[in-house]
Amino acid sequence: MPVRDAQATWEGGLKDGKGSVKLGSGLFQGSYSFGTRFENSPGTNPEELLGAAHAACFSMALSAGLGKNGFSPKSVHTVAKVTVEKVGEGFKITSIKLTCDAQVPNIDDKTFQQHAEGAKKGCPVSQALAATPIELKATLVK
Repeated sequence: MPVRDAQATWEGGLKDGKGSVKLGSGLFQGSYSFGTRFENSPGTNPEELLGAAHAACFSMALSAGLGKNGFSPKSVHTVAKVTVEKVGEGFKITSIKLTCDAQVPNIDDKTFQQHAEGAKKGCPVSQALAATPIELKATLVK
């Protein structure tokens, strides 16, 4: 299996510094700062990137699990909301909320929910983030 990489550079102090992040594939690069991470300044941040990875991984895992069991999803759309909060002297990612809307023909909601929970537990990013509470709201769209 391939090894994926990304890189980041930080210049300066925490509040007055700035950083840049770049994916190894070259398909994304962006800037980040204290303001983009803890305020609402324009730019990206580690939690947003983590959320994108988690949403993508979960969507693929759900599609794979459904496919292995004879279902053919038309679409799986997932939003990940990653919360970072001040805890003690530092910061901590305290929760991740996945909201998924999927269009899957010929499946009942109970079966769909079972597959969604399985994908939440089984996707590699969820497993890597297992120390963080992960909440899932999965909706079967007709």
